[in-house]
Amino acid sequence: MSRVAARLAELGLELPAVATPAGAYVPAVVSGNLVFTAGQLPLQGGALPATGKVGAEVAPEDAAGFARVCALNALAAAESAIGSLDRVTRVVKVVGFVASAPGFTGQPGVMNGASELLGEVFGEAGRHARSAVGVAVLPLDAPVEVELVLEFA
Repeated sequence: MSRVAARLAELGLELPAVATPAGAYVPAVVSGNLVFTAGQLPLQGGALPATGKVGAEVAPEDAAGFARVCALNALAAAESAIGSLDRVTRVVKVVGFVASAPGFTGQPGVMNGASELLGEVFGEAGRHARSAVGVAVLPLDAPVEVELVLEFA
């Protein structure tokens, strides 16, 4: 078992199957020593656990959990491109989109779900730059979407 797979197992997690793209794109692209993932929704078993706006239909605490699922899905996409997450040397950047109700300003707290997962999995190498952006709507009316940029050797 790989180091990252063992760490995920310790956390009670496992990488899901990579979601089939819903459009004309691929789940992840390698450029040099970086892997860029497509935006990942919090799909579980091919379905969204919730839909709607954070701060209205979706509680911020639930959305943080969904951001964690998005990050796990993004790690699966990255692994499909580079073969093993043990090759990751640094999480460079996290970009998170939060479908936000009018007046909702807690996007950073929601995205902490993804950031904290990456720290738990990669330790110091999981510390990253991040953007947390509020948007009007996301594909399939998902509450959150996350994309990653990872450095690997």
